[in-house]
Amino acid sequence: MTNDAPHSVLPAECPMHARTAAAKADFAPRAGKCPVDHGSAAATAPSAPSPAGKCPVDHASMAASAASSAAKCPVNHGGNAELNPLNNMPDLAQTRQPDQTVDLPTERVSSSIPNGDGDAWVYPSPQQFYNALRRKGWETPEGEIEVMVDIHNHLNEEAWREILKWEAMHKDECKNARLLRLRGRPNDLSPKAWFAGWYHGSPRPFDRHDWFVDRCGKQVRYVIDYYSGPDEGDTPVFFLDVRPAVDSPTAAFDRMRAAFREWWSGSASGSPSS
Repeated sequence: MTNDAPHSVLPAECPMHARTAAAKADFAPRAGKCPVDHGSAAATAPSAPSPAGKCPVDHASMAASAASSAAKCPVNHGGNAELNPLNNMPDLAQTRQPDQTVDLPTERVSSSIPNGDGDAWVYPSPQQFYNALRRKGWETPEGEIEVMVDIHNHLNEEAWREILKWEAMHKDECKNARLLRLRGRPNDLSPKAWFAGWYHGSPRPFDRHDWFVDRCGKQVRYVIDYYSGPDEGDTPVFFLDVRPAVDSPTAAFDRMRAAFREWWSGSASGSPSS
């Protein structure tokens, strides 16, 4: 396991890249709550160079220019909107917009990510997603919403898979980690991302999430930095750097163990054969 998650290749028709090919991320069954915290009603687009915190998808001004679009999820991750007291999530409207010309599905897709109640988080429907975009004043082609939802969900699934790799270090004490909540922090540069930019001249991540995981009674925070990579042909690529936040001795030790394993693996693969 490395600190830098394997890259995630997204569907070729990502609206952010103005593709027209037809392919969709297909990873989750249908049905219960969304790991994306749909908190506040107001948000401004991050100044990162490329595409989603609040969601790793470039949702803003796609018609104007993909390169200049900001990558924020319309479903905001951490504020003070009206929340459903049953699940601490906002009641996102399923109502069709008055001037809407395309019928969008209202079915929600169940993720593979368990929540604190033992159920699975459920993603917003395309109609809810579109309503959130409109609420923030983002003009988005209605025909691209379903693809954007697929990308949004796909990247969340990818992030959870990387978290489970870290959690495997603690499988003896906990075999059923759960996601309690997440917080989008697109304007807060993580220490690792800051150092990479300062020392290596690396590009800034376009987004950041903090995910709070329940490790069988112990709350653990993970930091996720989202980067865009060079397209593979017509397919846009994102990289997720997922790691535990260094806010406890255990987390620091996990990071050191992972770094040593990465170094050892690279050293072994580069050793001359006898």
